[in-house]
Amino acid sequence: MATDKNLDDTALVERLRDPSTCRAAFGDMIRLYTEPLYRQIRRMVQSHEDADDLLQNTFMKAWQNIENFRGDARLSTWLYKIAINESLSHLEKERKRQGVSLDDEESMIVNLIEADKDIDGDELALQLRKAIASLPEKQRLVFNMRYYDDMKYERMSEILGTSVGALKASYHLAVKKIEQFFSVAD
Repeated sequence: MATDKNLDDTALVERLRDPSTCRAAFGDMIRLYTEPLYRQIRRMVQSHEDADDLLQNTFMKAWQNIENFRGDARLSTWLYKIAINESLSHLEKERKRQGVSLDDEESMIVNLIEADKDIDGDELALQLRKAIASLPEKQRLVFNMRYYDDMKYERMSEILGTSVGALKASYHLAVKKIEQFFSVAD
């Protein structure tokens, strides 16, 4: 198997489009991308059950739309876009369902974090999750991708369709807000 990720993606996409290999290729895609996509979704939606559902939706949309994948970006980039869009749509539906405004979203997320029994962690980790929850949605997304996934700005730019400069500024603002959160908490 090729060591270059782009070559691997190209071969995988070819296999996904070939009726004789598509099922096996889909299984390979799931094995390859389940963990990173789940982590991305989970940090956005907070609930394990919702993250599992959104991950399944992401793979179903990929399966249904593989013929529309143009190959302009890597397969993983396309999958991240689907996962992020699924997560953002879910969050919007939840806000509407619960009658929560964008201003009240932080407290809704903090309540979910505090009620979450699937995440182990010490008090500091819990406080960091709350600090991240206090960020606006876009900053929260950029912070998670950079801090937890150590994703390069260029890659984030491909996934989010935002300039590298804007992403750097967003991350910098997110870090400042998190620092302020901890300085107030002391």
